[in-house]
Order: sequence, then structure tokens, then C-alpha cells
Amino acid sequence: MPQLDTSTWFITIISMIITLFIVFQLKISKHYYYNNPEPLITKSQKYLIPWENKWTKIYLPLSLPQQ
Repeated sequence: MPQLDTSTWFITIISMIITLFIVFQLKISKHYYYNNPEPLITKSQKYLIPWENKWTKIYLPLSLPQQ
């Protein structure tokens, strides 16, 4: 039964880690970060809703007078 040759594993793993580090550095360096993010000031619009100006009363079936 042949033995598994592990002599090149160290070089392979180290080169893979270095390659991944370089790839991630290149991806991060191309990302654009905003210098000073500021919230946008938005104006809230007032909508005219018909039931805001008038009073309405809701009758529950149990609160009605007994017949």
C-alpha cells in the first residue's frame, strides 16, 4: 500500500493562503467607501384624509340598545 506524500502540502497551503489574501486585498481596494455619509433631510408631506376632520362613532353590536 503506497504512502501518501505530504511533503508538498505545506507549500500548497501557504501559497493558497497568500493568494486568497492578495485576492481579498484587491477586491477591497476596488470598493468605494463614502467619505462622509450624511442622512438626507426629507420633508414630510401632509395628506388630506377625509376622516381626520370629522368625528365618527363606532357602534359595537353589544353596545346597541336592547330591542
